[in-house]
Amino acid sequence: DLSKLTQMHALAPSLIAEDQGRLCGYAISMPVETRALVPVLGPMFDQLKQLSLGRYYVMGQVCVAKTHRGQGVFDGLYKGHRELYSKTFDNIATEIALRNTRSMRAHERVGFRIVHRYRDATDDWAVVAWDFK
Repeated sequence: DLSKLTQMHALAPSLIAEDQGRLCGYAISMPVETRALVPVLGPMFDQLKQLSLGRYYVMGQVCVAKTHRGQGVFDGLYKGHRELYSKTFDNIATEIALRNTRSMRAHERVGFRIVHRYRDATDDWAVVAWDFK
């Protein structure tokens, strides 16, 4: 909800992409401190803690409008994250369902690598991280 997004943004601003004043993409920043705001993600944060990623934050969600896909918006959002956060964090991490091949390829293209795989009741997952060093 908007209240939680506002609190998350206060901890680590998320990035948006605009085209002529219209929102065409966003990438939500979730530092470890946001765990309390989204309790359902507790197991993910527990798992990330075990992976020795150093100072990391989570990509809560990245979304690009269908009208703007294939135009570099995704890469630009992540470039912005790297520019904004590479001095504060060592890594950015996220989870992707392995069946989401489009997202897996896009994250690999910008520099993410698989650091862990697991299966839960809903899917097979890849935990991916992008080392800012």
